[in-house]
Amino acid sequence: MTPEDVQRALQLFGLTEPLTRERLEEQRRALLATWHPPRYASLTNNPRKYMQMYKKGEAMTKDVESAYQVLSTWLLSHKQS
Repeated sequence: MTPEDVQRALQLFGLTEPLTRERLEEQRRALLATWHPPRYASLTNNPRKYMQMYKKGEAMTKDVESAYQVLSTWLLSHKQS
């Protein structure tokens, strides 16, 4: 995990240092609710557009989860030092 990874994760989450576990969890829940793929089912009747948004939601969900892992690990390492 590089400092660039941490900065990218902070940027995705829209957070800055100092970072708390509570703020990280709160922002993670908000992002996952926003990008939850099935959420797009009621937004359009166009199957092609729905699938595009569904795939974008899946990709963003993966990005949020990987950024969360980076920031969780980073928080743990800062707590121990």
